[in-house]
Amino acid sequence: MTEPRTRAATSDDLDTVLAFWKTAAEGTSISDDRDGVERLVGRDPEALILAEQDGELVGTVIAGFDGWRCHLYRLAVHPRRRRQGIGSALLAAAEERFVRLGGRRGDAMVLVRNETAHHAWRAAGYEPQEQWRRWVKPFAD
Repeated sequence: MTEPRTRAATSDDLDTVLAFWKTAAEGTSISDDRDGVERLVGRDPEALILAEQDGELVGTVIAGFDGWRCHLYRLAVHPRRRRQGIGSALLAAAEERFVRLGGRRGDAMVLVRNETAHHAWRAAGYEPQEQWRRWVKPFAD
């Protein structure tokens, strides 16, 4: 098996990414549709990073930078490919992007119930900040 190769997603990848998230991502988002992901890639063409191995999509991460903060979303690795360094490769690519853009600190959206992810994020050097809470308001049904 070859090392994972990371690259920015293109509009040609979006249907594959959406199908992949149904298998590999924990939870769903209001933006998990073609229009939502297309807007992301249209606004920031390098934000959606893919990992491919032997010609197959095996992982994703969204590395969004708004000029102020670096945000990580949708770190997902195919269930059969976990614990093979794919998540680490994706985070390395995201962090390199953030540094290149002048980012100073990354934060990650991680579901409270996803204990497996907590271990992976801690191993990557991230830690929870219990003093913060996420507040949300959907703008559409």
